[in-house]
Amino acid sequence: MTASKKSDPARPLFLDSPEAADQFLSSIETSQVVAIDTEGASFHRYVDRIYLLQLSTEARHAIIDPLKVETPSRLGAILESREVEVVFHDADYDLRLLHQDYGWRVTNIFDTRIAAQLLGVKAFGLAALLDEHFGVKLDKKHQRADWSMRPLTADMLDYAAQDTMHLLGLRERLRDALERKGRWHWAREEFTRLEGTQWEAEDSSATFLRLKGARDLSRRELALLRELVIWRDGVAKGLDRSTFRVVTNDVLLELARRSPRTMDDLRSVKGIGRGILENRGHEILEAAARGRAVPDAELPRFPKAPRWERDPHFDERVSLLKRVRDEVAADLALDPGVLCSRDRMEAVARAKPRSLEAVQAIPELRGWQAEVLGKAFVKALRDVPNGGPAASDDAASPPDASDDEPSPYRDG
Repeated sequence: MTASKKSDPARPLFLDSPEAADQFLSSIETSQVVAIDTEGASFHRYVDRIYLLQLSTEARHAIIDPLKVETPSRLGAILESREVEVVFHDADYDLRLLHQDYGWRVTNIFDTRIAAQLLGVKAFGLAALLDEHFGVKLDKKHQRADWSMRPLTADMLDYAAQDTMHLLGLRERLRDALERKGRWHWAREEFTRLEGTQWEAEDSSATFLRLKGARDLSRRELALLRELVIWRDGVAKGLDRSTFRVVTNDVLLELARRSPRTMDDLRSVKGIGRGILENRGHEILEAAARGRAVPDAELPRFPKAPRWERDPHFDERVSLLKRVRDEVAADLALDPGVLCSRDRMEAVARAKPRSLEAVQAIPELRGWQAEVLGKAFVKALRDVPNGGPAASDDAASPPDASDDEPSPYRDG
């Protein structure tokens, strides 16, 4: 599958030269809708980037090799044009990579994953959706493939092409269903909020604090963890290898707790690869020693979380809102977390709105969520004057820890 060979227009082309990519992109510039997907290699590489770009229009399909076509500027013009609808499945990570590698800000987005969720579809992965709508069964054998490797095999390219070849047809079906249910404006709001998705600059010096389990460590153990993370990430960067392929986070946490001083101490920790142990064991011991040497006054600590004014009835209000949310979700046949996540209900509980207009003014809520839930939220909170207890005993229940799910959409 190369651009130099004549082939059926419906077959995907593999474009591995600037000239071939430019010719193909020129031929689709007048298309009103384009499907796109990217393949990265975060499972294998230290810093992820785009290693394949898959494209489909209604009539043509192609795969661009970004290692040979460094900046396909014509593609950027297409994706940033508001005259072209750009279809993704689960756009968030693709959008971040496209901005990181090329600086593009994609507009006029349609995300089939979000569309399916707003329709109440329970199995909203691409494989499940293609199977349901078209009887297409995606082969999962290349899910963890290293897309940075070259040459790519023919079956890897065929696998990658499947990610966009049916997206436009899927988009048509999902949009029709959204319009029939009166939820198309919900989706438009979500799609608009995807525009501008990108990674924000992070303080790399605080990476160790974000490791799951770090909060269980003492401050001295945190000092060791910090040095061990700095060492591990430096090795991973030098090798261009995912950090967990050097040493996993769980192993780093165990090393921080044990504070190893000898090679025998290291050998007693499960999960350290033989190559790392033999070639870099002394580096691990040096990192641990640096952690032990941090003065007590300089030991790291977690930053203090924002403190809300103490409100003894906050959890009660959240429980009331959750009850309303769950009832409405059941009526709409929606996943409750899709309708309104817990963090957004907490924002409503803090705001204590007394009118629909007050609900609509809560910045964490989407417009469509205020439309669907606003009046019921206000009514539920009306019986809790000034944040006091509800009038009836059955109006409140203990907070449900199982509802602590993250928002299914990007905030902001």
